[in-house]
Amino acid sequence: MTDWLQLCRPGDALFVLVGAALCATATFLVWPTGTGEKAVVRRHGEIYLELDLTRDRRVEVPGLLGPTEIIVDQRRVRVGSDPGPRQYCVRQGWLARPGEIAICAPNQVSVEILGSRRVYDSLSY
Repeated sequence: MTDWLQLCRPGDALFVLVGAALCATATFLVWPTGTGEKAVVRRHGEIYLELDLTRDRRVEVPGLLGPTEIIVDQRRVRVGSDPGPRQYCVRQGWLARPGEIAICAPNQVSVEILGSRRVYDSLSY
């Protein structure tokens, strides 16, 4: 184990530290998180409602199978209940960062968090 330590020079440690600092900086520049400003609720693919995240409330959105309950609380949003069979959008939990989305596919209702700028999405790149 000590064999590789004998090969290291003082400049090697500096090189590793500079590389780690560049990786950390690049991570924060490429994937900014930020806070969500509003939630966009879509029904049948079209914008149904825009919710301000600073105001706590519950909203029912009529869907193909029945009403979907959207809950806004403490600058975050979630699907409280949905008539879909698998409940994937309910299990998605709280959404707070821009770019997060919960899709209730059978009921054709979705909720997406938007911020001041669009977030990088590797799936649409």
